[in-house]
Amino acid sequence: MRVFTTVPQENLRAVPAAARAAEAAGHDGIVTMENQHEPFLALAVAGAATDRVELHTSVAIAFARTPMAVAEVGWDLAGSTGGRFVLGLGSQVRAHNERRFSAPWSPPAPRMREYVQVLRAIWKCWASGEQPSYEGRHYRFTLMTPNFTPAKIGCPPPAVTIAAVGPAMLKVAAEECDGVKLHGFCTKKYLSDEIMPRIGAGLAKTGRSRAQYEISGGGFLATGPDDAAVAERFEWVRQRVAFYGSTPAYYPVFAVHGLEDLGLKLNRLVREGKWAEMAKEVPDDVAHLFAAVGRHDQIVTAIAERFGGLVDALALRDPAGRDGVGGMPPDLVQDIRRIPHRYRGRFN
Repeated sequence: MRVFTTVPQENLRAVPAAARAAEAAGHDGIVTMENQHEPFLALAVAGAATDRVELHTSVAIAFARTPMAVAEVGWDLAGSTGGRFVLGLGSQVRAHNERRFSAPWSPPAPRMREYVQVLRAIWKCWASGEQPSYEGRHYRFTLMTPNFTPAKIGCPPPAVTIAAVGPAMLKVAAEECDGVKLHGFCTKKYLSDEIMPRIGAGLAKTGRSRAQYEISGGGFLATGPDDAAVAERFEWVRQRVAFYGSTPAYYPVFAVHGLEDLGLKLNRLVREGKWAEMAKEVPDDVAHLFAAVGRHDQIVTAIAERFGGLVDALALRDPAGRDGVGGMPPDLVQDIRRIPHRYRGRFN
């Protein structure tokens, strides 16, 4: 299992030490999120401070940025880090696009397909010098002059992955991308019954091998050095399940377990502004569906049972920063890395 961790995005001065510690502890990479902070800045700092770890946005919100703006930052990060940058994009939901990012909304899967295609067209233009000629319904790239063309980089353009939950976006992820960033709001049954068949179909359609395609995430972790720490983290998982489960876009995950009524109840609590009451509606057995749970001496087995054979990479993080980088001591990181996975690299 490939193991990723986070860095303190809220304080760029703290990033170099955290990134070097992650590399020293044996993590495969560092991920950043666009929750409370911009996702590219911390990766730029981390990349300058390290030599080996991969650098992933997990994820940057696509429709809040033009493809050209993302292409530029992706090109620069890849070139500056020897090809260690991986671009992870997400669509977000309609309300956040329109009311938080001031971005126009349209059906996200067709738009994301074009977004990935035009990114690749831009990078191909810069790498080969061919004239741009991409014209889609949502995006257009038909102009590139020498004055605005960046110098070539000594590595391939970034791999592109996208966040996906529902069938339409999973289809885009499988057919257009180098990997998929699965949401933490995901159960093993949804992963095996709904996600894997769609990924397999998309890879078969494009003639690619599963070994070249990385599947990341697909659930939460609740772990710690003792039972009290596990219990605390499990409550965090319960809160996450309640929060995401209130969003209609994520109801398909509840549906495979016959839990649609829970989603409707959680959504009603959101509309009533009763945020503090939501987690109380999520029973233990439901929260367990979404996580691998156990003390540090139990978690490797729990991860193998929950994610093994399906997922290639997980992000280990502890908001309190306890017990080593990402809340995991280095020897435990290495134990998790020994869990077999199917991804062998983008070009293998």
